[in-house]
Amino acid sequence: MTDMSIQVWAVDALGALAHETRLAVFRMLVTAGPDGMIAGTIAEQAKVPPSTMSHHLATLERAGLVQSERESRLIHYRADYDGMSRLLTFLMKDCCQGAPDMCADIFANISCNG
Repeated sequence: MTDMSIQVWAVDALGALAHETRLAVFRMLVTAGPDGMIAGTIAEQAKVPPSTMSHHLATLERAGLVQSERESRLIHYRADYDGMSRLLTFLMKDCCQGAPDMCADIFANISCNG
């Protein structure tokens, strides 16, 4: 991807996350891990009607932040960790001005233990 195309993609991805429900769902899927969740369960936990949730999940998928897989009549969703990594890399790429210790507190505040 060129710098300009990744910036256009990042704007789309950030736009997809710039909605309270979609941000909550994305975080829910990140927390769920690689196994992800069934669409109906996501809608139920988010307290959103299934048809509305379908729209939100489609927006996240078009933005490259969520992947879906049909299993019989159910659709299974999971966070797209490559997409998440690409977005975080884009946001952090120029952060440290050649001095990684400038961003150390950001990484110290991230915990993969939940």
